[in-house]
Amino acid sequence: MSQKLLHTPEGVRDIYGKEYARKLSVENSLKESIRLYGYEDIQTPTFEFFDVFSKEIGTTPSKELYKFFDKEGNTLVLRPDFTPSIARCAAKYFCEERVPLRFSYSGNTFTNASSLQGKLKEVTQMGAELINDPSVEADAEIISLVVHALLNTGLKRFQVAIGNAEYFRGLCEEAGLDEETELELRALISGKNYFAAQELLQERNVVEPYRSRLLKVADLFGDMSSLSDTHITACNPRSLSAIRRLEELYSLLKLYGVAQYVSFDLGMLSKYRYYTGMIFKAYTYGVGEAIVKGGRYDRLLQQFGKDAPAVGFVMVVDSILEALSGQKINVEIPEPIRKITCRRENYAEKLAEVQKLRSRGIPVALISEEFGGSSNE
Repeated sequence: MSQKLLHTPEGVRDIYGKEYARKLSVENSLKESIRLYGYEDIQTPTFEFFDVFSKEIGTTPSKELYKFFDKEGNTLVLRPDFTPSIARCAAKYFCEERVPLRFSYSGNTFTNASSLQGKLKEVTQMGAELINDPSVEADAEIISLVVHALLNTGLKRFQVAIGNAEYFRGLCEEAGLDEETELELRALISGKNYFAAQELLQERNVVEPYRSRLLKVADLFGDMSSLSDTHITACNPRSLSAIRRLEELYSLLKLYGVAQYVSFDLGMLSKYRYYTGMIFKAYTYGVGEAIVKGGRYDRLLQQFGKDAPAVGFVMVVDSILEALSGQKINVEIPEPIRKITCRRENYAEKLAEVQKLRSRGIPVALISEEFGGSSNE
């Protein structure tokens, strides 16, 4: 047998034993929190038509998708992101619904990106989407849910950084940037490449004060009081409206009792272009990347035929597990499976004992001494 058959491809791995038990326990904790907020489970396919994740949708770049063909020649992809799938599903089955829809999901996503940083190409995600509700109250519900779900796993030290995609778009519009320049600038600022961002604006002949306002975005982070000068930095209605929305959101988060877990970052710019308002990421110690990502996407469902606002989030279960492990936080797992051995002559007696334990919900494996069971168990 080839050694290759004993190993997994780069970027994926096997999970078993106590590690998998811990993972299932964390997933159950997250599901419990999501359900408490009234979200119902929904399941979408592992692979979809390529168009669901196309450039026009504004999701993962084509080069990072796992693509293949069905027998009719259609291009299919393994899902890299749940949100477009949920949007497609909601548009198909709930097209005429106008009441708020609350969906939750869990499963694996697949991204064919470089593994040079040791990132997994297959990760388990869990999330929730609130559709048909454009209000700031819906934004607050989502943030509160994220905070309570993370607390329910045992995490205590984490921060949810919140921005608003409209703030940056307003500045770009005010400066007269075309779409291509805006996308380039967004990529540079989100990648913290400020020198390249400055060079780009000079090349595109962006004049003052617009150039400084765009570059200053990276410095606009902290608590709500630290963003007070944004009213001076931004002079356009679109950006000012985004700030007012964040102020309203903060007031509601204080009512929820979760304001201490929140900070604000107007330099937060997602690679997903479908976000239209609030965007956020949750960070904790011991993990280099965000453990939760989300935001408002009020125009995404239009791509699938339903004109409806929406807001949601995704939690990266693998990263949350990494954080719990790094912070030495205990994750309760079910008691180990009991093992009872038997011989041919006492099989009926031992089976009766096992059946009694199983009826009480105690997991038991019945093992014959003939197959390696120890008689003293």
